[in-house]
Amino acid sequence: MKYSIMLSAALIALAVTACDKKPAVVNAPPATVVTVPGPAGPAGATGSTGATGSTGSSGATGATGSTGTTGATGEPGKTGGDTVVVVPGQAPAR
Repeated sequence: MKYSIMLSAALIALAVTACDKKPAVVNAPPATVVTVPGPAGPAGATGSTGATGSTGSSGATGATGSTGTTGATGEPGKTGGDTVVVVPGQAPAR
């Protein structure tokens, strides 16, 4: 048992060293130069006020509304009874 562990450890060491991987070649892109802007300059003068806009045109006249519905019909009148109608006379001449 003692020799089998030693033999397997030696075989593993040989197997691992036998697999020689080639290093991957990476071509790095050339370095790009980034220019950083300088500090901001002083603020410019305030501009002049713009011209006043023109007045808009008048809107169109609306359409005429629809006619309303006819109202309810009233009750017929009652026949005469004790109603007195007074007709005034002519005014006296002055």
